[in-house]
Amino acid sequence: MQPPRIGLTTYREHATWGVWSEPADLLPATYADAVQAAGGGALLLPPGAHDPDAAAQSALDGVHGLLLSGGADLDPARYGASRDANTGAARPDRDTWELALARVALDRGLPLLGVCRGMQVLNVALGGTLVQHLPDQVGDVHSPTVGVHGRHRVRFADGSLLVTLLGTSADVATYHHQAVEALGAGLVPTAWADDGVIEAAEMPGDAWVVAVQWHPEVHDRDPLFRAFVDACAAWRAAAAGNDAASPPESALFGDANGDIGGEATARRSRASVTEQPGSRTTEAAS
Repeated sequence: MQPPRIGLTTYREHATWGVWSEPADLLPATYADAVQAAGGGALLLPPGAHDPDAAAQSALDGVHGLLLSGGADLDPARYGASRDANTGAARPDRDTWELALARVALDRGLPLLGVCRGMQVLNVALGGTLVQHLPDQVGDVHSPTVGVHGRHRVRFADGSLLVTLLGTSADVATYHHQAVEALGAGLVPTAWADDGVIEAAEMPGDAWVVAVQWHPEVHDRDPLFRAFVDACAAWRAAAAGNDAASPPESALFGDANGDIGGEATARRSRASVTEQPGSRTTEAAS
C-alpha cells in the first residue's frame, strides 16, 4: 500500500545555494526524514496563496494529514495582543496560510501534528493566546544557546496520548522563546516543563490532534511520528470507506445549531485531562 501523504508547512526565507541568492520555500530535512522514517510521504505546502481559504481546501484534498512546522513568531494581532519588543517581525503570508490550513484540517477531522510554532498556530486558530517572551518569566531554559537545540524534561498527563507513547516524562529538544498562555477551545494541556510552561496539548475526541512545543523531529522522533503516520493511514482508510468524497467530519467550528464543539465535544473518547498543579497557564473561555 502507498504511504499516507502528509502535508508539511514551510518557511519562506532568503536562501543561498550554488550561484543563487533569493527568497525560497524551505524546511529543515529533519521533518521530512521523520515522516518518511515512520512510513509517510512528505509533501511541502508553502505559503503565499492569494486566496488562502480556498487554497487550503484544495491543498488538503491531496493529503491524509497535516504537520504544522516550527518557525517565526506569529503576529500578536492574530490573538489580540500588542507587540512585545522581543517578538519577531510579522510574517503575514505564513500566518494567514497556516491558520487557514489548521482550521480546514480541524473542520475535516484530519490528523494534525503541531511542532513548536505549529503548536502556537493551532492554539491561536482555536482562540488561544501566547506568552511573547518566556525569558522574561522563566529564564532561558527553553532556548539556552542561540542556534542550538537545548534539552529539558517534560512530564506527561495521565490519560493522555503522549503518556502512552513516551511514558510519564522525557527529555526533549527545545528551542523557543514563546509558548501557549491561554489554551484555545477544545485543547487540553498534556505536558509541562518543570517551570509550569505548557509543552503539549491534545484535542480529545475522534480526530487525532496533538501539538508539542518541543522538536521531536530532532530527537527521539520515532514514537510520536509513528503514531501520527498511523493516524493518517487510518484516516485515509476511513475516508475510502466513506466513498473518499466524505472524509470524517468535525463539529468543532459549529454544528447545525451553531454550537461550537456540538455533540462531538460531549462524545470525547479519551480520558479527560485536567490542568496540572503548578501550570502557569489557563484555558481560554470558549
